[in-house]
Amino acid sequence: MFKSLSGFRDFYPDQCQLRNYLFDKWKFASTVANFFEYDVPCLESLDLYQEKSGEEILSQIYHFKDKGGRPVAMRPEITPSVARMVATKANALKKPIKWFNIGECFRYERPQRGRLRSFYQFNADIFGENSFLADVELINLLINSLKIFGLTESDFRIRLSDRKMWAFLLDLIGVNSDQTKEVLSLIDKYERITNKDWENKTNQLLGSDKANGFRNTIKEWLCLKSFSDLEQFWHGYKFDNNLQQGLEKRLEEWNSLLKALKALGVSDFVELDFTIVRGLAYYTGFVFEAFDCENKSRALAGGGRYDHLVAKLGGPEIPATGFAVGDVTLKDFLESKNLIPNTLQGPYVYVVIDSHKMLDNALSGVSILRSLGVSVDYPLKKISLGKQFKIVHSSGAIWMIIYGEREWRTHKITLKNLKNGVESLVSPEVAFESILSKHN
Repeated sequence: MFKSLSGFRDFYPDQCQLRNYLFDKWKFASTVANFFEYDVPCLESLDLYQEKSGEEILSQIYHFKDKGGRPVAMRPEITPSVARMVATKANALKKPIKWFNIGECFRYERPQRGRLRSFYQFNADIFGENSFLADVELINLLINSLKIFGLTESDFRIRLSDRKMWAFLLDLIGVNSDQTKEVLSLIDKYERITNKDWENKTNQLLGSDKANGFRNTIKEWLCLKSFSDLEQFWHGYKFDNNLQQGLEKRLEEWNSLLKALKALGVSDFVELDFTIVRGLAYYTGFVFEAFDCENKSRALAGGGRYDHLVAKLGGPEIPATGFAVGDVTLKDFLESKNLIPNTLQGPYVYVVIDSHKMLDNALSGVSILRSLGVSVDYPLKKISLGKQFKIVHSSGAIWMIIYGEREWRTHKITLKNLKNGVESLVSPEVAFESILSKHN
């Protein structure tokens, strides 16, 4: 017997409806914020991902040569593709560009809880806007795209950091540009390594004399949890004029961003957390991740500003910011919160056929209702009335229509509201009007 490949999923109807439930919520949250949907191929040039992520991406993705000998890859993420699209038509596209996509991605890695080899991602991006309000818009959309499932501020937090602020800090403590990537990579592991490993690795990287002061400053930095903490931290330090002006401007942008999030009513979902550094050679400004408040799952979402990617892929310099949410982790999280609805919906109307004489009339009624957008089902073979009633009550239908001997004699049909039990013998026209008047 054949089985699906490891890390890939079959979607039986109930699972497919759950998947579509997630998609519908994401689409609604995006469209009310005036984001427009786009799509891209699932197969791209391998160079596209190497240009964005480097040679190390090769061990993480499905890649091969096509029949023309061209190196190609199944997309592991959406961002390079949308950046390629923007680069291609950069001058013709109206700015700001607010786009979203829900698409399947593929990663060659060990399947585990919250992470599979095939998964769907919800991506939202803004291109062509430098203002902090673009970052605000994305953070707000991310929060709303999680709230829409019934999650509250007691369930998740957006942990907000800033690569620009990290640059000021590393300059302050004397980390040179050659060490920056390794230092930030170490910070990225800060919550997952022991104190002894932290001490050993910083000693190896910076030397024992310099490392102790570095660790003390980093410890203080990572304890900052509010804008007032951030201001107070920098109060005792001074840079040369250019750096000082840059720092003061960045503090103003932080203040403005947090005030805007408060005005939008989502500030309770946001906290400062400078352990978030993300894509070391990729992100350029504000970065953020969504985590459950109990830290029982991996990050629910992540994103930030990446102002150089479009130019890196051959287009002009265009500022950009965005985020991605994976369906696997979100579904697991919603299940843990008992927020998964019963998504397998039955017909709105079930037609019972108790007389072969009424078959043609019944099928005509089915056709009329379906043409009006009503979901209708009926038995595909002759079965007893009792079995049909069992099917009706297990189907989840709202209405039942009966075509039987009595109905044939009176030229009417029986209409029953299965929610309140009210039943009546009426003409087909009256029955259909009653159904349509309450059909959403």
